Amino acid sequence: QVQLVESGGDSVQAGGSLRLSCKASGVTLNRNDQAWFRQVPGKEREGIAFIDINERTYYGDSVKGRFTISRDNAKNTVILQMNGLKPEDAAMYFCAADAYFGAIWSYSASWRYWGQGTQVTVSS
Repeated sequence: QVQLVESGGDSVQAGGSLRLSCKASGVTLNRNDQAWFRQVPGKEREGIAFIDINERTYYGDSVKGRFTISRDNAKNTVILQMNGLKPEDAAMYFCAADAYFGAIWSYSASWRYWGQGTQVTVSS
């Protein structure tokens, strides 16, 4: 049984930093791709960062230059380092693993496995 468990969400002031982690069990992360998404109430889930099996990374325009996705293979964990946080970054953050072959990474329907999310709040 595959489980993804996010942690690290918190309430911070604008300009601050957070480090989110997604610990996996039942799946070996360095054998597939992962992504981070975020969602606010009433809006669709937004793909913001992607890392592939070769550790190539891609980012959504809204976070490019501020967020960094990485993977710790020894801990089977994918990480999202978030710097320069803005109030508009406030959302529930989800990790996803194992994209369907040929799927577009930023679409939520492209992913087999999801975590339950961790909440990020940013105050101005």
